[in-house]
Amino acid sequence: MKKIEAIVRPEKVDDVRKSLEKAGYPGMTLSEVEGHGKQKGVTRQWRGESYKVDLLPKAKIEVIVSDKDAGRITSAIASAAKTGSVGDGKIFISQVEDAVRIRTGDRGEEAL
Repeated sequence: MKKIEAIVRPEKVDDVRKSLEKAGYPGMTLSEVEGHGKQKGVTRQWRGESYKVDLLPKAKIEVIVSDKDAGRITSAIASAAKTGSVGDGKIFISQVEDAVRIRTGDRGEEAL
């Protein structure tokens, strides 16, 4: 099993959610996060004054998928989240050793 963590623009969350549902993965975990990548934030103006915003609002989407579906789900997230501009985000993929469904005790991919 793989854990896919995607950091995306908040305005792209609904597009990613729809893309995941279309790909057969309606379940996901969503967190509101802040951060920055290589761009180190942005400079904005308010009432003629410039100020720097170091931590930008982002959304973190987490999905656990079978090994065979990881590539397809990663592509679905990337295509739905892409705007082509700096700050589109990143996707991280890691190995999941086990999963347990609390209600039934199912383990592994049956727990998904």
